[in-house]
Amino acid sequence: MKNSEQIIVAALYRFSTFEKPQDLQGPLSSVAGHHGVKGTLLLAREGINGTIAGSRDGIDAVLAHIRTLPGCSDIEHKESRAPKMPFNRLKVRLKREIVTMGVEDIDPNQIVGTYVDPEDWNDLISDPDTVVIDTRNDYEVSIGTFDGAIDPQTRSFREFPRWLNARHNDLAGKKVAMFCTGGIRCEKATAFAKQAGVDEVYHLKGGILKYLELVPREQSKWQGDCFVFDERVSVGHGLEPGEHELCRACRMPLTREDLTSGLYEEGVSCVHCHATRSAADRDRFRQRQRQILLAKARGEKHLGD
Repeated sequence: MKNSEQIIVAALYRFSTFEKPQDLQGPLSSVAGHHGVKGTLLLAREGINGTIAGSRDGIDAVLAHIRTLPGCSDIEHKESRAPKMPFNRLKVRLKREIVTMGVEDIDPNQIVGTYVDPEDWNDLISDPDTVVIDTRNDYEVSIGTFDGAIDPQTRSFREFPRWLNARHNDLAGKKVAMFCTGGIRCEKATAFAKQAGVDEVYHLKGGILKYLELVPREQSKWQGDCFVFDERVSVGHGLEPGEHELCRACRMPLTREDLTSGLYEEGVSCVHCHATRSAADRDRFRQRQRQILLAKARGEKHLGD
């Protein structure tokens, strides 16, 4: 890709039955690699999920190929822009689940919450009878969420079913509105909630990313930035890159204030992980950081970066 070309970032998912996802891996990887597209795509029997980046032609070629997969002819995706390539490599992986919840027999194709368009989301969450739940993990919620949303304080999506089950009685008879980054976690979270007996469940169609794309800042009920799983780290309204950086030791998003902490050392530690790492860990990270800087000085890409 030429440096002058604009980089397109495409996020996508589709729940569809792939009888032999392993047969889809090679051709998909080949098409993406041929067009210089990078990022991560996950394949499982339940469908496809991922975020990729590349040139306009490259992204279009990969999307065209994905639309030939079973049940994916009308797959929707969300696009944003990046000033530079936000991924280091291409990964097309086989998984048990395209978003790991760890609960058997959850099929969003059979049961799911009611989709709410971004333009209608404010009215729903402004209703005092609506319980608004952020289904993302704690480190994602920490840099931004909707006004008044409940933070389950989960460290992984596997913890969400247990959290919801513990509050089942509190949710009975109420409207429950769930949201996540791009919509995929809510497909399973709302399916799980309805299967558990919560009747009136809604979720934000297209997720936070679609909301930030379509809803003007002056009308928005979103506060902060939205964490994204690439080198941009976060995005804000209009899907403009945010101001957060990533700790290369623990992969947590860092604010400008975090970067001024005495516990922050680039590539080695930050306020989130300093206390959990040993001196030997930090020495190892320093050696890796030195190698990264040396490779950068040579105009090369360090494999561990």
